[in-house]
Amino acid sequence: MAFTAEQSGFQDWLPTMAERLGGEGLIGELCNGFSLLMDREKGVIDFESLKKNAAALGLADMSDEDLRSMLKEGDFDGDGALNQMEFCVLMFRLSPDLMDQSWFLLEEALHQEFKDFC
Repeated sequence: MAFTAEQSGFQDWLPTMAERLGGEGLIGELCNGFSLLMDREKGVIDFESLKKNAAALGLADMSDEDLRSMLKEGDFDGDGALNQMEFCVLMFRLSPDLMDQSWFLLEEALHQEFKDFC
């Protein structure tokens, strides 16, 4: 069973953040979120670090099963943990509204990246 944000009662603030911060700012905030949740020694988010630090992102009421499901949903390489890229991709996937806006963010990021070439 796939984890969905609705299961946790999670309020999706990513679209608002994207609108206010732009693509680059949003990625910076996602990186900050990753840093809050990761195990400092391992450099990844594993079950223990997610459970320990989940309250920092308003996820304290999530069950162990939901936390494990979230990890599994984002763990593309099957190592049982989320690296920074997997975490960012998971946050986008858990935000349906942000996925709808992702083309706009991609266009903005590309424009910023290549503005000196045009």
